[in-house]
Amino acid sequence: MQQKLSFRHFLSLPAVIYMVIITQIPFLLTLRYSLERWNLLRPERRKFIWFEKYPDILQDVNFWIIILNTIVLVFSVVLITLLLGMGLALLVNRPFPGRGIVRTLLITPFLIMPTVSAVLWKNVLFNPAFGLLAAVFALFGLPRPDLLANHPMESIVTILVWQWTPFMMLILLAGLQSLNQEEVEAAQMDGANGLMLFGYIILPHLRRYIEIALLMETLFILSEFGVIFVTTSGGPGIQTTNLSFGIYQEAFLRWNIGEASILGVYAIILANIVVSFFVRVLQRGQSEGLAIT
Repeated sequence: MQQKLSFRHFLSLPAVIYMVIITQIPFLLTLRYSLERWNLLRPERRKFIWFEKYPDILQDVNFWIIILNTIVLVFSVVLITLLLGMGLALLVNRPFPGRGIVRTLLITPFLIMPTVSAVLWKNVLFNPAFGLLAAVFALFGLPRPDLLANHPMESIVTILVWQWTPFMMLILLAGLQSLNQEEVEAAQMDGANGLMLFGYIILPHLRRYIEIALLMETLFILSEFGVIFVTTSGGPGIQTTNLSFGIYQEAFLRWNIGEASILGVYAIILANIVVSFFVRVLQRGQSEGLAIT
């Protein structure tokens, strides 16, 4: 047994080394750069300042606005996609003519590159001069709206919801298809209606699928960059700037490597807090499941 265990560890060693190289080494470099005052426009003034800048950034009002934008963006997209994905999964789980075609069409937005979908929404739908929404408003004699300028965060949330709802739908649909239909039929024979079936059978069964989907989608939305870059560039002002785009601005627009690295460290801390929360929820769900069985 000991030999088998050691051989198994030996087989996983290349994967562990690869993960360390692509994750931990960049993190250590980021941590080191965050301890320096280093602007690429003035490389001769590079100086080791340790943790001097960390509290300064926490006192910056713009930093907390960026944090709030990140939280609002993540919470809005995840909540809306959960509701829409649940509804679509329940609908396409039922047999009806053309179900395969409908499923394929609903999955399509998730297969489009984020920057491509952002360009489509920006130019085809949201453009105030020749966009589809502007044409519909003009058809009814209404002023053409400039949604990206007047409602930037709502516009980005709309694009991301359109992109990520198929992901949520696929995971929940997989959970629905693993549901024991005998339990559903037995509940129906006992007089359970649709709401009772959903609340007492379907939703508890989908709990783990929902938790996994929320965790994965939250991590992806936390690092969202492409849609913001293409549509609003973080504006107007910093109304749509999240942590990922703030890091880009500091590093590649202001060439401030030190402060960009500090923002990167704070982004990692925020992501770890979210992951820790979801891991605790998953562990609690597993322990409750074991206790029930």
